[in-house]
Amino acid sequence: MRRFSKVVALALVLVMALSLCACGAGGKKAGGKITVGVVNNPPSESGYREANVKDMESVFSEANGYELKAFYSIKNDEQLQAAQGFITEGVDYLLISAAETTGWDEVLKKAKEAGIKVYLFDRMIDVDQSLYEAAVVSDMAKEGETAVNWLLDQKLPEYNVIHIQGAMGSDAQIGRTGALDAQFAAGTMKKVVQQTATWDEAEAKKIVESVINSGEDFNVIYAENDGMAKGAVAALDEAGITHGVDGKVVVMGFDCNKWALRELLAKAWNYDGQCSPFQAQIISDLIKSGNAPSSKIIINEEKGFDATTLTQSDIDTYGLGE
Repeated sequence: MRRFSKVVALALVLVMALSLCACGAGGKKAGGKITVGVVNNPPSESGYREANVKDMESVFSEANGYELKAFYSIKNDEQLQAAQGFITEGVDYLLISAAETTGWDEVLKKAKEAGIKVYLFDRMIDVDQSLYEAAVVSDMAKEGETAVNWLLDQKLPEYNVIHIQGAMGSDAQIGRTGALDAQFAAGTMKKVVQQTATWDEAEAKKIVESVINSGEDFNVIYAENDGMAKGAVAALDEAGITHGVDGKVVVMGFDCNKWALRELLAKAWNYDGQCSPFQAQIISDLIKSGNAPSSKIIINEEKGFDATTLTQSDIDTYGLGE
């Protein structure tokens, strides 16, 4: 009986050892791929997002040892359902760029219970840091502060601002709105209108058209992404209102698409805030190292560009897309 017990015990030890050997560095299963579930905003959202999606697909490819499963939506409830689906499916890693900052606690707790490691990218969410491995993100609040400080440095005689916001509740919208709201509250700038276009070019155009038709005076358009700035400028052009360097209206965007930076180079726009879409390689390196990151929050370094100092070299170096 004792001999039989010893045999069973030895067998159990061997099974456990083999199961441990079945996983390599970063959780990769022997002979298999590292499965990564990505919950993201759709590439159609903006030029930034298109570059972000392509970066994810390029890095988390079969050639690099991954099996990529992706879901795209700008609706938080749909993203939450997709994340839960990836958890049920049993992916190795869950990567999230959340449509909204709230509502993620329970899903991330379930991921942790299931042994699935979570990485945030592009945007922060309001959860305890223990629920994710790391967040590779832009400092959206700093992006807003950099842009508003640039605007203050222009020393305009007055600031009458059309503020076109992104998707409400997203980290990008909250961050890029905060610094401008502080100026409105202090009375240093006047809020002509503050309205979301949900990153949409056509909706941004309608917002500016409405203000033009109202006859209310304005001299700044602060759009929270390049696409909405483009829609705003289309409304100005149709109304015969000048803009850009030496124009009546200061035009500001975010993301640094190459086509947008070309508008700065032509001095048709005034400012564009950089937002780097490239987080995938950093996350992949962390996954494959098998080590915990030295910091939970990894910030992409970014800057703002002024039409009066921008060069073609800047466009070639920092511009997104073609």
